[in-house]
Amino acid sequence: MIVFDLACACGFCFEGWFKDHADYVSQEREGLLSCPQCGGRNCLRKILSPVAYRKKNAGTCAALRPGEADGDTAPIAAAAEQAIRILQEFVEKKFEDVGAEFARKTLKMHYGVEEARNIRGVVTPAEEKMLAKEGVEYLKIPTLVKKENQ
Repeated sequence: MIVFDLACACGFCFEGWFKDHADYVSQEREGLLSCPQCGGRNCLRKILSPVAYRKKNAGTCAALRPGEADGDTAPIAAAAEQAIRILQEFVEKKFEDVGAEFARKTLKMHYGVEEARNIRGVVTPAEEKMLAKEGVEYLKIPTLVKKENQ
């Protein structure tokens, strides 16, 4: 059995269970896939992220047609770059940049010396080890170099 996340044209996301990939391709070609919310038959396989996430509710999502990932990966790379760019812009707007003070400030918040708030910054490998040892949870995200025309 294989499970794919599927997306309907209406924006509803749901799971589809198939015997194998060929079974999915066959059902998609024959128009047998239908959305449980609207009954629409324009259901596509979602692009899955290499990170863990928790599904809280249905929403809009990017989708792949069968075979897209087999050849040219440029559309997938462009979608991944766009997702990272959106995340980077969000963090830049909503998180205070504390730069190299990230480890120190995070520890203070962890132990209640400072009020917890959204911060961003950089850490050295030694600081990463120290934060892990102290049980401080944080998320490392990739950043993109801004292009000249942005």
